[in-house]
Amino acid sequence: MFTSVLMIEKALTSADVEFVTTLHGDEPVAFHVLLQPRGEQADRLLRAIDDVALGELDEAVREGETPEGDEARSMGERALEVSLKALRTTGDTAVGRLVEDHPLDALKKLVEEVRADEVIVLTDPHYVEEFFHRDWASRARHKVGVPVLKLFSHSKA
Repeated sequence: MFTSVLMIEKALTSADVEFVTTLHGDEPVAFHVLLQPRGEQADRLLRAIDDVALGELDEAVREGETPEGDEARSMGERALEVSLKALRTTGDTAVGRLVEDHPLDALKKLVEEVRADEVIVLTDPHYVEEFFHRDWASRARHKVGVPVLKLFSHSKA
């Protein structure tokens, strides 16, 4: 069985699930999902800049409405539950947890714990972070010791 750690920031869409579950053909995959709820002030500014870069000015204005604290955690728990259920319906195994602090430290620990074969980072585009190589995938490549695949989500949240 192939073991994959999947880092996400929101619920997987059906297209996302199909994408990640077909990467290895018919080989069964055990997914270990890490989801970090959105909602920090610095993240809000970066998301707004990304929205402007994409020409989505209405989205940039709405970034101030992003839930924080307990509300973000509650939404994160629901997103994780939906994502795990969707992955399991494909016949693969899936377990997961929320990550609130230091996602890359949690990623490294989990990769070692489960002896992962790969890491898949599936997020919306984050142009500012990607330009400076501060996005999860770029930073994880130097930290985890297994291949890191960066994919973009099939829908904008």
